[in-house]
Amino acid sequence: FYHMDLYGSKERFDIFPEELSGRGDRSLGDTRREPALSSEKVQRPQEVCYDLEEEVAELAKMYGLDEDREKELELLGGHLEKVESRWPPARTEKAGSQGSIYNTSKSSSSVKDPSQSTKQQGLPDEASQGENQSKARADDEVESNIWSRGGLSSGGVSDEWNSQAVSEEEEEEEEEEAADVFCSTCKIPIRAFDKLFGEHKDHEVAQLPNAVESEKEEIHKNMCKLEEQIAQMENVASHLEEIFITVEENFGRQEQNFEVHYNDAVQVLAQKYEEQLEALGEEKRQKLEALYEQLVNCGKHLDTCKELTDETQELFLENDKAEFMKTLIFFPYNYRLEEFLKKEVDLELSMLPDFEERVIDVSEVEQLMNSINAIPAPCAPVMNPQAPNAATGTSLRVCWGLFSDDTVECYQLCYKPVSNESHSDEQAEHTLKVKETYCTISGLLPNTQYEFWVSALNTSGISPPSERSVYVTAPSPPTIKNKKIQSCENAALVCWESRDVNPVDSYTVELSKLTDEENDDIITESIVGIPNCEVLIHLQPAQKYRICVRAQNLGGSSERSEPVLIHTTGTCFYLNEDTAHPLLAILDDGFTISCDELENPECDLPVYDNSFTRCIAILGSLIPFPGKHYWEVEVEEDTEYRTGVAFENTPRHGHLGANNSSWCMRHIITPSRHKYEFLHSGMTPDIRITIPPRRIGILLDYKNCRLSFFNADIAQHLHTFNSHFQHYVHPCFALETPGILRIHTGIATPPWTAL
Repeated sequence: FYHMDLYGSKERFDIFPEELSGRGDRSLGDTRREPALSSEKVQRPQEVCYDLEEEVAELAKMYGLDEDREKELELLGGHLEKVESRWPPARTEKAGSQGSIYNTSKSSSSVKDPSQSTKQQGLPDEASQGENQSKARADDEVESNIWSRGGLSSGGVSDEWNSQAVSEEEEEEEEEEAADVFCSTCKIPIRAFDKLFGEHKDHEVAQLPNAVESEKEEIHKNMCKLEEQIAQMENVASHLEEIFITVEENFGRQEQNFEVHYNDAVQVLAQKYEEQLEALGEEKRQKLEALYEQLVNCGKHLDTCKELTDETQELFLENDKAEFMKTLIFFPYNYRLEEFLKKEVDLELSMLPDFEERVIDVSEVEQLMNSINAIPAPCAPVMNPQAPNAATGTSLRVCWGLFSDDTVECYQLCYKPVSNESHSDEQAEHTLKVKETYCTISGLLPNTQYEFWVSALNTSGISPPSERSVYVTAPSPPTIKNKKIQSCENAALVCWESRDVNPVDSYTVELSKLTDEENDDIITESIVGIPNCEVLIHLQPAQKYRICVRAQNLGGSSERSEPVLIHTTGTCFYLNEDTAHPLLAILDDGFTISCDELENPECDLPVYDNSFTRCIAILGSLIPFPGKHYWEVEVEEDTEYRTGVAFENTPRHGHLGANNSSWCMRHIITPSRHKYEFLHSGMTPDIRITIPPRRIGILLDYKNCRLSFFNADIAQHLHTFNSHFQHYVHPCFALETPGILRIHTGIATPPWTAL
């Protein structure tokens, strides 16, 4: 079935092209054959639908429905509800359609010319029926035609409703599968299935979280630009407010100048004075109106900026990533931000605060006019805030402005250090005279605050001082503690100290990987915003790095510190002198310990709080890196010693290996042989070593909870502790007889250590 709006129209034949061949020779003039055809339709149900369409077209032409389509729609609309209410609810769509067709065909035969029906069908008794009966049948025909159309249209509407319901169910099923990738070509979230088999097969896609992060980063950049513009506009608004005040001050000075100098000639110059004063007021009004209009526009721009900021922040709070991307597509905030930021903002003053020079040139008072001092004392300058990167460790660049047309011969700049609460002495002031509206002051202290103020001078006098502004110098370069650096194959812990008395805001570590020593080919990275004087850096194995540190404050960045080189070939640590026994000495290389021949280890030498008191031992620095760590200890055959690892809280008044917080290998010389013990909690396995090691390899494996000892000279495994290290450990070393131990760090883990 087709929509009833196509009855009697040319478009109907485009929907049913198969009917054109069978109906091409038919016309509306074949009305004589209609009664006979109507009787045949009752006997041949297969042709009912075909003949019904012809009869509907003929009826439409007969009653003028094809000429006035609006009347037909109005007629049908008035009967649709009536027809649907009469339609039997239990009747199927097919039965309803056949009933409508039968009624239509029957009524169609009754509206033909009675004389022609008599000739064709041989029914002379029908000719005696009058015109009244023909009109009644015509009315029945209209009603039956409406029934037929109602059946057809109701069927079409039902089919359309069913198809729409099916499509909505399909859409709901598709929406159930959440989008997990983002099509960069179409700029929409899609399913991974659509990338493999759908219309996005050849498109470039990205993971949805990555796309979200990329969009957020772009929005963040625009937000930063927007915030900069907001700050700029706020500065302009503050500047405009200062201009308002300056205009008022200039106006007051001009008025006072007229009143003071022209007081003696008030009678002569009364008229001129009033004219000049009125003109001056008019100029003031124009200036203030222009400045007020610019200030209003500035406020509107600020409101728009803040509105965009609020909308973007609400968008950032959206947790659903797919919804976030859809929101960006249908409500392109990023595009709005970019378009808004492209708009040029008029930051120039619409009206200067200076006034037109008004000189009363009257010949009668020429002598009086020549005696008038026309140059007033300048107004107070305005200090500019400190610009980025305008400071070094010993110098500052200071700028100011004069927002008037006052004549200025020079400026007097004064400054002094900001007094600290701990120092009650008044700081000395320094004064400079400069011609320009800027000055670079050198010879200052690093990372120190200074306050500046300036005055303007001319032949008439000196202006009031400006408001005081605080500037700060950049910090001094930090000092890296070379002996405190710890590293392993994939990380390094770098420590430094500040050379400034005042604290700094943060530190920046600059990291350079030396890829080609001959050509000095380096790749530089930076780690910014470090609050403390140490940082743990993740590195690549078997590489060489150059590291520098800068200090940061409001004044800018310090110079680079002295660089240090780090090799990621093995684990490096240092010996902690605070833990050393008083009889134990650390030689100049920092990795050799020695003990002189003394009979009583428990001597009366000064002892630190963290040092060993009974065992002549020392701890190395903490090894805070997960994974494997290897170092070697070179020993002498006739020296008794202990070496291993221990926790930070291992007792300082006991021996290494005698408690549950330390693990060590001990060498003892007996009259018969060299004895080796592997101690933990005072317990040792029964192990006999035939070849005394001269170079002991120690492998600490945090991941596998192992501590292994090797004879590095012959690659022989001696013993392995299997223990779960609850905390990071320190290397530990002890001498029980006079002698020396040499520690070797930064060694790559030998392959023969794999158990």
